[in-house]
Amino acid sequence: MPALMRQLSGLAGCTSPIRLDGWRTEINETTGQVLHHLESSELPAGNLLVRCGNRRTTRCASCAETYRRDTYHLITAGLVGGKGTPETVASHPRVFATFTAPSFGPVHNRPSAGRCRCGADHAPDDPLLGSALDPETYDYEAAVLWNAHAGKLWARFSIHLRREIAKRAGLSQRAFRDAARVSFGKVAEYQKRGAIHFHAVIRLDGPEGGSDSPPDWASAELLTDAIQAAARRTDIPGPQIGERSHRFAFGRQLDIRTIRSAAFNGPVQITERAVAAYIAKYATKGAETATGTLDRPLRLRAQIQHLDIPEHARRLIRTAWLLDDNPECKPLRLRAWAHMLGFRGHFSTKTRKYSTTLGALRGARTAWRRAQTLQLLHGPDAPVADDSTLVLAHWTYAGNGLNRGESWLAAAVQPAPGTEGEPTR
Repeated sequence: MPALMRQLSGLAGCTSPIRLDGWRTEINETTGQVLHHLESSELPAGNLLVRCGNRRTTRCASCAETYRRDTYHLITAGLVGGKGTPETVASHPRVFATFTAPSFGPVHNRPSAGRCRCGADHAPDDPLLGSALDPETYDYEAAVLWNAHAGKLWARFSIHLRREIAKRAGLSQRAFRDAARVSFGKVAEYQKRGAIHFHAVIRLDGPEGGSDSPPDWASAELLTDAIQAAARRTDIPGPQIGERSHRFAFGRQLDIRTIRSAAFNGPVQITERAVAAYIAKYATKGAETATGTLDRPLRLRAQIQHLDIPEHARRLIRTAWLLDDNPECKPLRLRAWAHMLGFRGHFSTKTRKYSTTLGALRGARTAWRRAQTLQLLHGPDAPVADDSTLVLAHWTYAGNGLNRGESWLAAAVQPAPGTEGEPTR
């Protein structure tokens, strides 16, 4: 029992771990010494239990919290340095920009002044918020197709942004690549109405990225002006649905703010830490959090009618399912992504030179946990793997989740509030 509880505590609160059968052996290639050998059948649970790694709060709060913290550190590293990124990035021009979706029809909302168009003063948790005032005239088709094209629209915007910056610097495209680089980290968020919008940290670097100082002409003001021009210029064609053709662009609301240092005491508090925390918060939230829709794919169209979800979300899902029958929409795979209201992009993305990677953060955490486990099993004299270590392993999928007894024990070793995603031992 104590050994089983130690194994479960290593899951750090994950409620749906992946179960693996197999073995792993670490051998010193120079001496041939077996440093460590693990057989899944000898483990207390009978399998190797691996955290599910799901980023959705509704699926696994513990793994989602780990993902949120990783995103926070990834964004922060690109603002103040650390994790292999030099601290000099803090002096580079950088802004925090929010790109919204266009209007598809009036919805219930809470305006900063006055009441909703329906005449009501909605409470913050009113389920009507974000739903269409008139579902019969709301453009559900364009709303779903907007989500499906949002990732492509951002890619086109990033091309135009480089061109606009080069134009303001008086450089050709080739000369710009030799003089500067645009780096960014962004996250996608669902609005209450179910439309995707983007929050992004955009930074101007030298040609080698964060380790290289930007040119003298680079400034936050130039970057802001270029973003505004690029956003206005960016649009992409959509599919032809019957007699109707679609074209997509960002909404008119574009918010761009210069990021100050953490010690900034001016009247506008948009600091590095505030930006990183804001972006990380939305990295673990999908459509189910904002609109009350699903957090997993649908298998049958008949399920849509019986789902316990708001009617606005149901109409968006049904529209995505029906659009998938159109040959023009087949490449979008809207039926597979109907639960995401058509969006099929990554929620958190960044350019290669912005900062560290989620993979590097996970690798460092895995290495640390492995060292802790070896010390627990073998004491302070446990052999340590290095570059001369050969790893042989064979694993097969054996299921996922915990049985009833394991679930009961796992609940007894749940992490304390604020320590989710961390080993409890």
